Amino acid sequence: MQRYLAAVAFVLLSNQAHSGQSHQQGSLENCLTAVTEIRAGDFIKVEYLSFTDEGKSAFEIEIRDTDGRNWEFECDAGSGNIIEIEQEVDTADDPLFKRRMKVSEAEARDIALSLYPGTIKEVEYEIEANGQASYEFDIQDKYGIEFKVEVDASSGDIVEFQMEKWQIGEQPAAR
Repeated sequence: MQRYLAAVAFVLLSNQAHSGQSHQQGSLENCLTAVTEIRAGDFIKVEYLSFTDEGKSAFEIEIRDTDGRNWEFECDAGSGNIIEIEQEVDTADDPLFKRRMKVSEAEARDIALSLYPGTIKEVEYEIEANGQASYEFDIQDKYGIEFKVEVDASSGDIVEFQMEKWQIGEQPAAR
């Protein structure tokens, strides 16, 4: 799967060179290298994101490590530096998540949908580097544009929101 994603990413980015976006290829390669230097595993998903409030972009790279755990890395598309690492857990009932959870998934959904109304396509349960738990919702609006909204599971605050430009790899069904 790792080689497949890298090959697809290369073809996608090579095709984008004709539209003035070839700078993404080098930064994606730098990001993939940075991720593998931190944690060994198989790439399972790569997304290209735009921070709607900051005008920056990032790659969200998900890997499955040798113990079967999923990790998500956010890498600055400009610098190639890792800016965030999160461990994903399967459900809100996971002890790591549940220990910090004060906001139900239904409440977090309402918070996310109040920012970007639409259809929730995916929910991820994440443990931040500082131990905090958060919900990450992929929301598709009525125009087909997909947004990621991360809601803190302790406070209900919106941690970050981004627009997804493209995705390569595994997309689990919405939970």
